[in-house]
Amino acid sequence: MQLFPVDIIEVNRAKLDHIDKVTKAIYRLIIYSRHHIDDDVLDAYLSSIHNLKQLLGIKNAQMEAQTDEEASRYLENLQAALEFVVGEIKANINFETEVQLFQLLRLISPETNLAHPNKYRQTLVQIGAHVCPDPLNVPGLMSDLFFNKDLIANPIIKAIYLHHEMVRIHPFVDGNGRITRIAKNWMLMFELYPPIFVNDAVQKKEYIDTLANSFRELSKNPNTWNKHTEAFFDQEIDRLLANAKYLYDSINKIGIERLKAIDYYARAES
Repeated sequence: MQLFPVDIIEVNRAKLDHIDKVTKAIYRLIIYSRHHIDDDVLDAYLSSIHNLKQLLGIKNAQMEAQTDEEASRYLENLQAALEFVVGEIKANINFETEVQLFQLLRLISPETNLAHPNKYRQTLVQIGAHVCPDPLNVPGLMSDLFFNKDLIANPIIKAIYLHHEMVRIHPFVDGNGRITRIAKNWMLMFELYPPIFVNDAVQKKEYIDTLANSFRELSKNPNTWNKHTEAFFDQEIDRLLANAKYLYDSINKIGIERLKAIDYYARAES
């Protein structure tokens, strides 16, 4: 397998500008309004990732979560990983290194790390029709991936590129999707964007199918930007834009309700 070069990426820059516009509007609310507070943003971020049913739905679609007990364990591990990520962001630490990737592995899939402590997978893996690279090539590919992502200036494109290629490499025996999504959202949230998450069953199928098609095309032409890879980037950008708009509306509503409550009690006391 060959990573696709970052200089062939083509995305709708107008959508990226729109995301930045909405994100700035969110922070204007909490900075310039006395009825919107910074806790509203954090609460909304946490709520969006705490609602992990769709993430677990993706796991179920891949035949990885077989029982309610396993699904419950996934939730607990993802909760621990989220708390870790929020703590790192508070300490002004972004996701940048393979060491941090293994930190996520230990939190999200401790059983995988226990089987191969602080190591990438030692076995062949296939996801659908995609045959993942030989285990001997995984360390080099992951090193290249971390190098390549740092060549990308835009943090949104950087996060989506990491997501796409890490899933394609599939560096671990288990937990790859969960680890990748948390790493991507760590990068986005550090840059003050909302997380990207799958909203419904339609998006879940779209996510899986588009990745599969992208992997197939890149296996044939790794240096050519194709419509399926473009579609994956576009879908991720659309999800981020939708979540940014939802975050703005949610925070604005909180402030409006807070103001109504203040006015109500003021009238009641007069």
